[in-house]
Amino acid sequence: MFALLGFAALVATPVWAVAVVIRLLSVVLPGRRPDWGVPLLRWGAGMAAAAAVMLLVMALGAVQLSDHESRSGTDSFPPPACRDAAPHLVEQIVGHRASYLPPAFDCVLEDGTTYPGPPYGWLNGLAVTCVVVSALLAAGARCATRRRTTRQVRVPDPETVG
Repeated sequence: MFALLGFAALVATPVWAVAVVIRLLSVVLPGRRPDWGVPLLRWGAGMAAAAAVMLLVMALGAVQLSDHESRSGTDSFPPPACRDAAPHLVEQIVGHRASYLPPAFDCVLEDGTTYPGPPYGWLNGLAVTCVVVSALLAAGARCATRRRTTRQVRVPDPETVG
C-alpha cells in the first residue's frame, strides 16, 4: 500500500512545485493585494506540511518496495537493497529489518550487527525540516495576526475621535 502511495507522492511532487512557484510569482509581481503577508504565511505553512507528508509517504513506499523485493522472486536473497548498499558484505548477510517509523531498511549480518540499506535518512531529514518550517511559518502567521489585532485595538478610529 505504501509503495502505491509513494508513487502517487512522486507524481504529486511536480504539481506541488508548480503551485509553489506560481504562488511566489504572484507575490513578487505587481498587482498583489495589500494584505498578502499573513495569508502567504498560512499558505506556506500548509504547503510545507504537505511536503513533509509527501516525503514521508515516499520514504515509506521505498521501504515497503525494498522489503517486498527481499521477500519475493528468485533473486530475493540477499536482499537487493543490501547488495547495492555494501557489495563487499554480501556473503555475511543473514536477513534484513524494515522499519516504518522512522522509515529505514537495515541489513543483518552473521554476527548480529546491522548496517543501513538504501539511504532513506535524507528523506527523513527533509520531512523533519519541512515540519519545522511549517511550524515556524504557522507561528509567524499567528504572531502577525495578533500584532495586527492589537494594533487595530489601540489605534482609535479618526472618524469617532473629535
